[in-house]
Amino acid sequence: MSETENLPTMDDVLSAAERIAGKAVPTPVLESPVLNERVGGRLLVKAEPLQLTGSFKFRGAYNRISRIPEAERAAGVVAFSSGNHAQGVAAAAKLLGVPAVIVMPDNAPRLKRWGTERWGAEIVTYDGTRPETREAIAEAIVAERGGTLVRPFDDALVIAGQGTIGLELVRHAESLGLELDTVATPCGGGGLTAGVATAVKALSPRTEVYSVEPVAYDNMAKSLAAGSRQRNDPAARSICDSLVPPQPGALTFEVNRRLLSGGLRVRDEDAGKAMRQAFLHLKLVVEPGGAVALAAALTGALECRGRTVAVVASGGNVDPAVYAEIIAAS
Repeated sequence: MSETENLPTMDDVLSAAERIAGKAVPTPVLESPVLNERVGGRLLVKAEPLQLTGSFKFRGAYNRISRIPEAERAAGVVAFSSGNHAQGVAAAAKLLGVPAVIVMPDNAPRLKRWGTERWGAEIVTYDGTRPETREAIAEAIVAERGGTLVRPFDDALVIAGQGTIGLELVRHAESLGLELDTVATPCGGGGLTAGVATAVKALSPRTEVYSVEPVAYDNMAKSLAAGSRQRNDPAARSICDSLVPPQPGALTFEVNRRLLSGGLRVRDEDAGKAMRQAFLHLKLVVEPGGAVALAAALTGALECRGRTVAVVASGGNVDPAVYAEIIAAS
């Protein structure tokens, strides 16, 4: 079977919504008259920092782990992540009574490591300057101990779980009598974007969907332009630690190639400014990577004038000292 034959569908998203009901938070969609006036349109912000574990990742992790047959759960799950997927997997595993081992970089934000440990997961660290080793380490643990590898984005069930955000966004807009012109999401490996695009395009075909990345890690934008998966420069650096994969996933790229209207880029400093605007006008704590879609709207990289636009604020797991520094400087 081709690695792209198992693309998630709208039925998978609806099934995921049933699966995570009562476990995941149906997060609010926030709006500010100040930000609406600034962008010249109606800007809806999906507040995933208010999700369990502080990011959207819990949705996909719970959907994936809950599908593991009961007889296989005792062997546990293994994941690799810089922090948000780590916490999502740790929390989902804890709620389902499944042991979890998480492979994390040694330079992961302290708050994200603490959050993962708090849910009872075992942490195995690796050299954070060599992200290409993380998957091999996780696979070696599975080979040695057994268990199920829960990938951060390149898994149809994970993508479907993230797609519940798109489902909630469209339903919210409909409840207000609105039709979404555009939806934009932060993009790392592409699972959030692929899931949201799957739901949004099924429910509202005319709505455009965009990925947003930091300029130093624009692998999805480059891949969409090239028509094939492109890798990030291993020497690249960004404050958006949740958006720094080596390259897009095979499944996520295939979904995004078919459904997206394009890939956008924002500077780290603009992500910081968006964090400050979220703090001032939405009273929402957003981490750098979680703020890039909002940054695209506020900088004009994403056209909002005269339009109804929804952006996903994907997470709020940022170390307090780092957050204070960024907010003060922006």
